[in-house]
Amino acid sequence: MKLVNLVIGAAIVTASGCSTILTEDVHRINVNSSKSNLQLEVDGVTQTAPGIVEVKKENKNKTLKVTTAGCEQEIALNKEVEPTFFVNILSGGAFGSTTDYASEKMWRYQDAVSITCAQ
Repeated sequence: MKLVNLVIGAAIVTASGCSTILTEDVHRINVNSSKSNLQLEVDGVTQTAPGIVEVKKENKNKTLKVTTAGCEQEIALNKEVEPTFFVNILSGGAFGSTTDYASEKMWRYQDAVSITCAQ
């Protein structure tokens, strides 16, 4: 029985990625703005700023579009590697790295964005 538990535990550790286990499907970005009630669009989803904007983690850069009249602009959201991804290297990692890459949870975007609108 102990051997079975050990094998199951080893399989879980080697077949799962650290970012897949430790992070969510979305990255939350704190958006500050000089105007209230800004309408934003990311991935075709409309959200409001100032506040927290959720962006689905994917293996691609994204664009945050401000659609409010008088403040229209586009802000690049560049993908970065999630720091938890590097734990795979410490834990023996090819399987975990592959899992994180396939689930796309190894990516993140900047934590904060500031939007300045013309007065």
